[in-house]
Amino acid sequence: MSKFDYKKIMPRYSAIAIVMTLVAVAVVGKTMYIMTAKRDYWMKVAAKVKKDSVSVKPSRGNILSCDGQLMASSLPEFKLFMDFDALHNANNDSLWDCKLDSICMGLHNIFPEMSAEAFRKHLDEGRAKVNKDGSVGSRHWPIWKKRVDFNTLLEVKELPVFNMPLTYEKVVDEYVIKASFKSGFNIEEYNSRQRPFGSAARRTIGDLFGSKDSARYGLELSYDSVLRGTNGIIHRRKVLNKFLDIMDTPPIDGADIITTIDVEMQDLAERAVIDELKLINGNVGVAIVMEVQTGDIKAIVNMEKCSDGEYRELKNHAVSDLLEPGSVFKTASILVCLDDGKCDTTKRVETGGGVWPMYKRQMKDHNWRRGGYGMLTLPQTLHVSSNIGVSRIVDEYYHSHPEKFVEGLWRTGLADDLHIPLVGSTPAKIRMPQKDKTGKYWLNWSDTALPWMSIGYETQVPPISTLTFYNAIANDGRMMQPRFVKQIVKDGEVLMEFEPVVLREHIAKPTTIKTMQTILEQVVSQGLGKKAGSPSFKVAGKTGTAQIWTASGKTANYLLSFAGFFPADAPRYSCIVCIQKSGLPASGGGMSGVVFHNISEGIMAQALKLDVKDARDSSTITIPDVKDGNILAADYVLQHLGVKSDIDWGATTPNNNTTIWGRAEKNANKGVALRHEKLSADSAMPNVHGMGARDAVYQIEKRGVKVVLKGRGKVTKQSLSPGQAIKKGDICMLTLE
Repeated sequence: MSKFDYKKIMPRYSAIAIVMTLVAVAVVGKTMYIMTAKRDYWMKVAAKVKKDSVSVKPSRGNILSCDGQLMASSLPEFKLFMDFDALHNANNDSLWDCKLDSICMGLHNIFPEMSAEAFRKHLDEGRAKVNKDGSVGSRHWPIWKKRVDFNTLLEVKELPVFNMPLTYEKVVDEYVIKASFKSGFNIEEYNSRQRPFGSAARRTIGDLFGSKDSARYGLELSYDSVLRGTNGIIHRRKVLNKFLDIMDTPPIDGADIITTIDVEMQDLAERAVIDELKLINGNVGVAIVMEVQTGDIKAIVNMEKCSDGEYRELKNHAVSDLLEPGSVFKTASILVCLDDGKCDTTKRVETGGGVWPMYKRQMKDHNWRRGGYGMLTLPQTLHVSSNIGVSRIVDEYYHSHPEKFVEGLWRTGLADDLHIPLVGSTPAKIRMPQKDKTGKYWLNWSDTALPWMSIGYETQVPPISTLTFYNAIANDGRMMQPRFVKQIVKDGEVLMEFEPVVLREHIAKPTTIKTMQTILEQVVSQGLGKKAGSPSFKVAGKTGTAQIWTASGKTANYLLSFAGFFPADAPRYSCIVCIQKSGLPASGGGMSGVVFHNISEGIMAQALKLDVKDARDSSTITIPDVKDGNILAADYVLQHLGVKSDIDWGATTPNNNTTIWGRAEKNANKGVALRHEKLSADSAMPNVHGMGARDAVYQIEKRGVKVVLKGRGKVTKQSLSPGQAIKKGDICMLTLE
């Protein structure tokens, strides 16, 4: 055993210890240097590989029709990109070169607007792009310029290279969306607000805009806090050159709202309005359909003529237009007079020749050039929409105290704030007369104010307020708040229910309401509203025509209206139609009334349900007419129709390849007798009388005889007699009737 050499070992040990000490000092020194002098630099580096408190958007809730059909929904859309730098780092350049032709051809098949050659040129451009750091190959090159839906994304992901093993995945609607950094293929996801029924009730349903999907108008804006949900929070960390999303607070998806809109009624109303606007070259068309008992808005249309001549919804005129309503307002004026007990239906008023002086102004009826209406009863003033008749009645009773008349109007609810859940909605403006401090002089009133207010001028009433008033008349005086949303639901659970709201139990005495219902029904059956009527059910309502002078004062626009309800004897729906047009001719009954007629008849037809038994009469044929020929097939059909058949080939059921030939006859027991008959030999002409074309042709042509058909139905004549000897090549003419 060798002796320990102290002189050799100790210097080596000391050297190693000194080196390790120096290394430790260097490490500590470097650490201190990084912690102090280089701290800001490394903090910036750390910030690049992590991100805290990243907001995650929830899924926006849906807007549904009254029967659960989607009217607005958020659907995922995607933008497709290539990261050529990631493709290069994964050493897949050669694979890309080999598969590029297949990729381009596949993209062309998916997006035929762009050729395969154009795709190749586009992708080569992205691959050759030089980045800011000097590397070659774009890290975010768009494969297709537009967003695509989920199904298209799946198609693209089936293409070569794009379908390589994946490193990132996310679940969307039970499907796994994956982005492969080995292939360089990646996606960006967006929420797109879609309306399956297109522009139907667009201004009422609403829309989103901007990168933050902010609600612009309609129910989207009014119920934004419900639909939007609550954002979640994640933080991102870069691990092994991959970014991982770590959920801190999951997002809470928005709830759905169920509206009162009926899609079929909405479509019907839109088509009726647009058809009339095109016919008369109208500027604006509005239609609202309300359910009488509940106040539910079943359809709401706001069509406006655009610069290209097409009609679109640009503004919610139904709830925001403050215009003088015209003669539809006369119903309220007469109702106030009746309800205050000033007069009854026996009241008579002289309208003269159609022109009447009213405080140094002339009041005219629409037929003043034809001599006017002369003496009218109170109901007749509404039947023929007499300006003179209505204004004289109102002025007679309220001239000294016009505030009493306005109080009566307010009592009907016409000026109430209906609390419409749509931004831009405005209550009606019906001003109250006011006097100065002395009580002698009017501040905002004149002698002509009352007469002209009584016929629909000097007031501003949006169509929704007018309809609510007429709906109250249909509902026996009970005024309902217009309801646009019935429920808020989430995951099948009702979170909030919006019950029908009664704004006024009675807008007038029951006797007054009954009288007014009768008068309005007579307006349609006897007066100027005939075109709004229907031969199938009773309609009640009132026409209206008001002049709207333009800013220049040289031309006149007209507001043509018809407001009413149907069926008049048991009201289910109320409806108002308003049309704005320039110049003459202009008729509320002849134009808006026609739209009302089309809407009401369409709605009643949709609700019509008949029992099939009601379609039967004494001449109805309940036993089918069965042709001769393959009676086994006939028996099969009769059994499935539930028709009794009498067969003579026994109880044994033939197999699927069996054919039984014979005759079919109706018997006294209201069934069909099927009788088997033996056919003639192949050398003789068979008897095909009573057979259909298929069976007759089969029997004859299998014997080598050519058939010529004439007519349709059963065979009634055959040119070759039954039993006649035949040979191949013969021709037989069959006549069918």
